[in-house]
This record gives sequence, structure tokens and C-alpha cells, in this order.
Amino acid sequence: EAPEGEVEQALAAVWTQVLGVARVGRNDNFFELGGDSILSLQIVARLRNAGWKVTPRQILERQTIAELALATMRAGEGDHGGVQRAIPLLGTANRNDGLALSHAQARQWFLWQLAPSSIAYHIAGGFRLSGELAVDVLRSSFRGLVERHESLRTVFRARDDGLADQVIHAALSLDVPLIDLSGLDAGAREAQAEAHAHKVHQTPFDLGNGPLLRVALIRLAPTEHVLVVVMHHIVSDGWSMQLIVDEFVKRYRAGLRGEDAALAPLSVQYADYAAWQRDWLANGERDRQLAYWRQELGTAQPVLRLPTDRPRLPNANYTAAHCSTELPLALVQALQRLVKANGATLFMSLLAGFNVLLHRHTGQEDIRVGMPVANRHWIGTEGIVGFFVNTLVLPGRISPRMALGDVFLQTKEAALGAQLHQDLPFEQLVDALQPERDTSQTPLFQVMVNHQKFQAKADADLPGLALQDYALGQRGAQFELTLDLLEDERGGVHATLSYAKELFEPAAMQRMLAHYLALLDGLAHSPQQAVGDVALLDAAERAQLSAWGVNAQSYPHGEPVHALMERQARLRPEADALVLG
Repeated sequence: EAPEGEVEQALAAVWTQVLGVARVGRNDNFFELGGDSILSLQIVARLRNAGWKVTPRQILERQTIAELALATMRAGEGDHGGVQRAIPLLGTANRNDGLALSHAQARQWFLWQLAPSSIAYHIAGGFRLSGELAVDVLRSSFRGLVERHESLRTVFRARDDGLADQVIHAALSLDVPLIDLSGLDAGAREAQAEAHAHKVHQTPFDLGNGPLLRVALIRLAPTEHVLVVVMHHIVSDGWSMQLIVDEFVKRYRAGLRGEDAALAPLSVQYADYAAWQRDWLANGERDRQLAYWRQELGTAQPVLRLPTDRPRLPNANYTAAHCSTELPLALVQALQRLVKANGATLFMSLLAGFNVLLHRHTGQEDIRVGMPVANRHWIGTEGIVGFFVNTLVLPGRISPRMALGDVFLQTKEAALGAQLHQDLPFEQLVDALQPERDTSQTPLFQVMVNHQKFQAKADADLPGLALQDYALGQRGAQFELTLDLLEDERGGVHATLSYAKELFEPAAMQRMLAHYLALLDGLAHSPQQAVGDVALLDAAERAQLSAWGVNAQSYPHGEPVHALMERQARLRPEADALVLG
């Protein structure tokens, strides 16, 4: 059924654009069309730009065009939900001067000054290309990327006050070396390719001279190559890496035909956003959003103390290890029914289960979880390379007698509130709340959750080439524990725990994943059940506990234990009594 009236037609036009569908009926469901909380923010931004006022909560709770139209109104000038003006452009003259850094960039500059040889903030991707590769077209494709995106032509210049400006070069030459290993035998080729890829990834960047994009091509055979792409986080993020891959594919396809890629012009560049962000936050938005976070997080900032298998290191320098599972499809479908009935998203239920898991494993009632957000809900920011990602702190307050369903509803409210206040830079939140600093822990939260939805990639259509991911070796663990959630194209959910292998045994992490599934099952099928009543142990674990409780060993009657200890102390008074660790 076609949308009716001005409001429904305006809503439908934005939905088709954001959701990537040909048409939207007035009774089509937002989630069934592929919508989620992130896309709801993009819809809100576009509607505001067109003069309509709507909130993410209304989109999630009124899931059809017909229902949403009843809550949509003309936006008023001046209020927070009013018309969203486009990010203003810096003048040409200003672009030739030193430009202000975004708040996130300023933090990266500070960290680089402390440790210029660190590779902790490298954004990297490795790809194996199988088939006939046109090397010249590949090189010209990446040079076109550098020409299009100012961030890839940006370097950073120190000021006398210790801060920095960003300087955009009008042109920048990007060298894409070809490392030919095809003359080596098969075993040596792979080993050398791994070593070269590791070097490309691990070589530190010079933020003062650039370039801050590094691309190398390794030839294993005439039809087998490895492509390594590395950027510094100060000019990039994970979204940017996917942009680069997608745009490279479009440029490569067009280049094979001897044509230029048909790419829509960029309405803004990152420097425009950085200057606008500083002004916007300084003119009251920082204080408004900070007030929300102060209320949510309070004055006490608890540290989540997960029980570890080994002691924590003083510098929190850990190596990442991983364990994964796939949620049973029946469980995912049950969770989908729960969230649809409550105007929520699947992620909100998955996060609620994770919060309960952390509560059950630590016994703590004040749970804080970090979550990265793309922070690209401003019009024009979706298509540019730059450092937009921000980190949110999602609080949860859980007690053993609290119902699982109540935890879920609490989590929904926390997620919605965080989305509406996601622009405050994490660095400014830390500075304002002043948590107690500990080099073995990250401030405000110690555990991260990351949620992604499958998006069909253009790389499947590379002419004459098959593209696969190429692992770039072990990476550091930025947090003690990270839960990565991926919704795939079939409606399934993959859960991966990335953990500090110096702290946790693999078996302990596998048990934690099993406990997570048990809690999600309880939420989906018995939301009225108390958090502390959910049985986490499986049959094998219960049998093991029962076996440990059986003591058939016979001990002869003799001296009591304390008397034996006293005798040993008399015999060897200088010996160590107890060694910890």
C-alpha cells in the first residue's frame, strides 16, 4: 500500500534512501526492511534536514510509515530537534593554513607524542588477490583515493603551545611498491610474504611528514598477490577502511575499462567537520551532553574486576586471543520476537545478556561496558575518510533478584539515551569525570562490546579477481575482554570473545560463551526469571562438581593440621611458608 499524504511520502523518500530499497509501503516494517538503531539516526538526520522532527525512539517503537507519520511534526527552529543545517565548508584561503584538529585527533596527537614508535593505533587490512591483477590500475586507483579524500593528504604540525594543527597538502605522491616473491619456493614465499606484510603493518608512521596511508603489494605468483593497506587512526577508522575498499573496487573496475569511476562528489571533508565540531560543542552542546552523562554515570566510577586465571600486568600490554560461537537460530528468532514486541533492537537484547553475564561472573551490581559508535549521523559524513568513531559508556545496574526482562528494558533505555548523546568525545568525558587512573585498566570501562551487521561488499564483483581476507598476525588486546557480535545475511548471530591471553585460559572463555547463551535463552523464553536464578552450568559441569564433592579418601587418625603446621615451623623456621604467584 503506497504512502499517503505529505508526511508519509516524506518519510518513505528518506527510508528508501537510507535503507537502500526501491520502494516502501506505508505498512512495511522498519526492521524487516533491514533497519537498526544506527540507521534510525541517519533517518532522523535527513528528516531534520528536510524540516521534519522525529526521534530514534519513535522510529523504533512506531515501526511503519503509517504509525510514524502520526508522531512526525514540522521541526521548529532553535530547538535541539530542529532543522539540521549542513556542516559549513571552510574557505579556500583557510584550507591553506594550519587547521584545527577534531577532539579525537587531539587525543591521538597527544598519544603519538608520548610513544611515536607505537603501532597501537594502526588501522590495517590485508587482502589476498587471486587472478589476473592489473598492477598499474591498482596503483592509479589508490592515487585517486588520495586525491579525493583530504584526510589521506593530511599531516600534523606541532605548535609552540604543544598542540598541533593539521595541514592538507594539495597533492601527495603515494608509492605502492611491488614486492616480488614469485621466484621463491612455495614455503619460503608464504613465510616471506608474512614477514613483509608484518613490516608494512608494524612500521610506525611519522605524523609530521606522512603520508599516513601505506599500501604495499606482494607478489606470490603471477596470479597470486597480497595487498596490505595501513593507515594511522588520526586520519581514519574502521568505517574508513571499508570505504577505501569499496571505492578501490569501483575505481579498479572503471580503470580496467579505461574510464573514471562515477563517484558522487563529497559535500564536506574531514577538516570541515573538525572545525564545525569544535564550534558546535563549544556553543552549549558539550555542556548539554555532559550533563546527561554525569547523571547516567554519577560520581563513582567502579572498576569491573573480572576473575582472571593469571595476575594482571602493570602496563596492560596484552595479546589478543579469540573464541567464537554461533547463536542457535531458534534463539535468535525468539529474541527477535521479544525486541519487536518492546520497540527495541536485537542488539539491545544481546547487550542485556552480556551485562547479566558480567554481573554473574563478577558479583558486581554496577556494570559499565564500552561501545564504539560510527558517529556518522551528520549528513555528508558517511562517505569521507576520517576519524569519526567515538566510544560510549553504557551503564547497567543489576541485582540478583532483578528480572531478566527488567534488565532488558533498562538496557534499551540506556542505549537510546546514549545514541542521543553520542557526540561528546570520550576524551572529554574522561576529563570531566576524573576517574581514578590505573595503568593496568582503561578509564570508565574495562570491557567492550562491538556490534556489526553484515553488509554485502563490492569485492565479490572484482573482474577477474577473487578477494579474501589475509591475516596480518597477532594483534594487541586493547581491552581485557571484548564481545564482537555480527548479524549475518541469513539472520544468524556470531559471537566472538576477544580476550587478553595473558589473563585468561581458553577453556574459561569457552565456558563464558556457554554461560552467555544460557542467559540469552533465559531472557528470550523466561524474561520474568530472576537474574540470579538462571542455571549457567551444563550437565557435564554439574557432574564434575558432584564428582569433586565425593571424598572417598581415608585419612589415618593422628595429629590435627594446626599441630602439624606448628611442628614444621619449629623444624624449619626460616623456610618460606607461602608463595603467591
